[in-house]
Amino acid sequence: MSKPKLIKFAEYKNFSNAFDIEDTINKGQWRSVFGNDNPIVIELACGKGDYTLGLARLNPNINYIGIDIKSNRMWTGAKAALNEQLTNVRFLRTHIDHITDFFAPEEVAEIWITFADPQPHKPRKRLSSFKFLNLYRKIAGEHTLVNVKTDSDLFYESTLAQAQQDKLIVLSKIDNIYQLNPVPEFLKIQTYYERMWLEMGRTIKYCQFILGNCESLPLKEDCKN
Repeated sequence: MSKPKLIKFAEYKNFSNAFDIEDTINKGQWRSVFGNDNPIVIELACGKGDYTLGLARLNPNINYIGIDIKSNRMWTGAKAALNEQLTNVRFLRTHIDHITDFFAPEEVAEIWITFADPQPHKPRKRLSSFKFLNLYRKIAGEHTLVNVKTDSDLFYESTLAQAQQDKLIVLSKIDNIYQLNPVPEFLKIQTYYERMWLEMGRTIKYCQFILGNCESLPLKEDCKN
């Protein structure tokens, strides 16, 4: 039987690798938290932290921070990281649109967005919309890579449309990652939601682009909502 949410919430707040929205995290101090100068990669809306953990296992010389607002989900990833003694993993509970409260300019080296809510009726709330890309630029440099992995055609296509409108450099766009031979190790990592979507017969898509330094503008659909 799984632990009730309130118990997980209380335990999460006491984990040594977990931070809460109420904690004081000084901008620019994450390398001190990790105790090294390795690059910092964040996963947004990380859920149970499957991808954060998977990437951390593959790349022990890179620091990873999973970010979500639901600590009862992140409890799973934080607990696993402690059990495995993964010292390059941390978790942060906060709303994504508050991340500038926790990171300094250019503190983030790379961004992952995995299986985020496609927000079909609220395009500006998509984590790859103009609003969020402009937010990421406040914590990441212009050469920062943004990775998107999704089962949603809407999320995938709107992400590429935003990148095209902003004249960003798209390094990769894959309509079905499991048709690749071989599938790259970093794309083999499966989240709880990915496994669920695969069982339903959905295809998994991936794209990667460079964040750039020009302000993103809204797509036409953003202006209608």
